[in-house]
Amino acid sequence: MPAFFVSSCLCGSLAKSSPRHKFRSMPALLDAYSEAVIAASERVSPSVVKIDVLQQGRRGGSGSGFVFTPDGFILTNSHVVHGATKIEVTFPDGESYQADRIGEDPDTDLAVLRITAPHLVPVTFGDSQAIRVGQLVIAIGNPYGFQATVTSGVVSALGRSLRSQSGRLMDNIIQTDAALNPGNSGGPLVASNGEVIGVNTAVILPAQGICFAIAINTAKFVAGRLIKDGKIRRGYIGVAGQNVPVHRVLVRGHQLPVSSGVLVVSVEQKSPAERAGLHDGDIIVAFNDTPVPHIDALHRALADYQPGNHAALTALRGTDRLVLTIEPMLDAR
Repeated sequence: MPAFFVSSCLCGSLAKSSPRHKFRSMPALLDAYSEAVIAASERVSPSVVKIDVLQQGRRGGSGSGFVFTPDGFILTNSHVVHGATKIEVTFPDGESYQADRIGEDPDTDLAVLRITAPHLVPVTFGDSQAIRVGQLVIAIGNPYGFQATVTSGVVSALGRSLRSQSGRLMDNIIQTDAALNPGNSGGPLVASNGEVIGVNTAVILPAQGICFAIAINTAKFVAGRLIKDGKIRRGYIGVAGQNVPVHRVLVRGHQLPVSSGVLVVSVEQKSPAERAGLHDGDIIVAFNDTPVPHIDALHRALADYQPGNHAALTALRGTDRLVLTIEPMLDAR
């Protein structure tokens, strides 16, 4: 009897604090969430492939990738296909094709493959600059060989830095808690509208819920260069950074062409940035005459710039505007 009484009291208290309409709304909320995940996965899954590689005649690892053009270009991670002598991709319907490696960029852990196949369904790219912490994301891939696996979560953080296998820091990385496991590498990270906003690349083991994806704006730029040239020649200045807003007082006072920039998180020793006098905490806002509102813009400016020539780097230090002379090097790592 006492136990029943306590239970009854708890139920009565709960009923008073939680009106019936709240309980009635729960299925609707769950349905909306489920429908978003279902719609996004159904839209993207036909474009996602399982990638198996051979290395010197021996079976190597496997990963994921996704078709992003109607004529057969596939985006994946560099570490999935690096050193492969033979690459095979398999679609969810079981159809398999031999793939050619068009190019790879270990510094951003991205690679482009190409297949010849009919009726390909390319993904739609989103804008990774527009995503927000907390928004729903869906990861699709082939963890441990389990093909077309769908997981969901949220964007946990933006602007992370992660070291690639080449040793270079990759900037503007998306952190998510959508579950990733070995084999997910190279698969798409998808927004609720079905647009791809990232390329899944890494997990921290044995941590749970700490996974990373390369921002799709970075991937679009790199993929274009790989299709054109097979590799990327980029200038190197030796900083790790993250996107930050610039106070509107500074924007107006210095008549800046941007309202955001790249916060210098660290400066490598004996680098062009250190020689130019760039400090931790400075905010880069322009490279020569090119505005730098975010890291992707800085990467593009460096990729388009001929290393060995002097450039003007505009930065904010506190409330001061500085124009530093910097000489980017060819990043040979």
